[in-house]
Amino acid sequence: MPLDAHRLIDSQAAVADALAWLGDLDPIGVDVERADWNRYYRAAALVQVGGDGRVALLDPLRLDDWTPIAEFLAERAVLLHALENDLGPLQTLGIDLPVVHDTAIAAAILGMPMGLETLLDEVLGVTLDADKQAMQRAAWEERPLTEEMLLYAAGDVADLPALWEVLRDRLVAEDRWDWYVEELEATLGQPAVEERRDWERTKGVGRLDPQARARAKALWEAREDLARETDTAPGRIVNDKVLVDLALKPPSVARELGRRGVRRQAVRTFGEDIVDALREAADADPEPVQRTGRRSTDADRDLADRLRVTRAEIAESHGLDAGLLCPSRQLLPAVMSDPQTSEELRAALGLRDWQWRLVETAFTDIVFGDGAAGADGAAQVEQPRG
Repeated sequence: MPLDAHRLIDSQAAVADALAWLGDLDPIGVDVERADWNRYYRAAALVQVGGDGRVALLDPLRLDDWTPIAEFLAERAVLLHALENDLGPLQTLGIDLPVVHDTAIAAAILGMPMGLETLLDEVLGVTLDADKQAMQRAAWEERPLTEEMLLYAAGDVADLPALWEVLRDRLVAEDRWDWYVEELEATLGQPAVEERRDWERTKGVGRLDPQARARAKALWEAREDLARETDTAPGRIVNDKVLVDLALKPPSVARELGRRGVRRQAVRTFGEDIVDALREAADADPEPVQRTGRRSTDADRDLADRLRVTRAEIAESHGLDAGLLCPSRQLLPAVMSDPQTSEELRAALGLRDWQWRLVETAFTDIVFGDGAAGADGAAQVEQPRG
């Protein structure tokens, strides 16, 4: 349905009327425009609520009491697109959503494009006219918001209920509702983004010697502490490339940091902390690199490649993205765990019920048998029921 109306709600007095205007919507679409490019914690700059062509644009920079909005949404099924981007900022406003659905997850399970703009066009014939790239770069924390920004934000939720209705019906019709529920629950069960950060994922640390790795770890941990304490994006303190360089050749004094790629403001605010972290790591004995398991062999890699090819065939036969069925990064470690049973193989792969049903026959034949069944073997596995 075309966007008929949107209202910017930037005063507490206007909240009740806006919620009454949307009162007949259940389920209801919700989206968040964030203003956290320079922050550690995710923060909302605008919260869009609506559907059926009607959208209230709620301004977190102007509204102090979100209790009425939280209570309103708690009484409804809330529709989000890529919910992991929105739940954190909503929770900081005191909004917890008892019932949520995700149109991006539904689209992935159906083998459809996950981009909202493409989905709306393909499923509903709705075209979003705004320049998406420009809007993603827009300064959502600045006021006043332009009419172009408001229209873009409203378009993200105006048709979510209609989109969800089609996707939900397809999930049921194609007997994939259980798949969707598993993926939704797994996504909701993930820790917050901040809690999933890991220093060993920093690009380049794997090539460092033990002493440099110790310095990189110490600097990363100090950066995290500073980022949390000051709500500053870690990259605004020291970006990853500079962090690795500083770990390789640590400076002796803070004034050297500017020449090494640290922002001037960061040198003034955090320079001494950065140098102290590197100095303390240099004085400590480096931790030995912990190696788990064994090195991969040619046979391991060959087996993982056979699983990868078979996984792609099974995914294609079901119209799914192969990475959704079973991420590639899990294949070689699973093989190297030397599973002795089907259950151990599944555990090593970390697959959910619906994923394992599709690949079980083929994967177990490859790992424990002669591998002859291939993708056709998995086609005989009973499908989950909606």
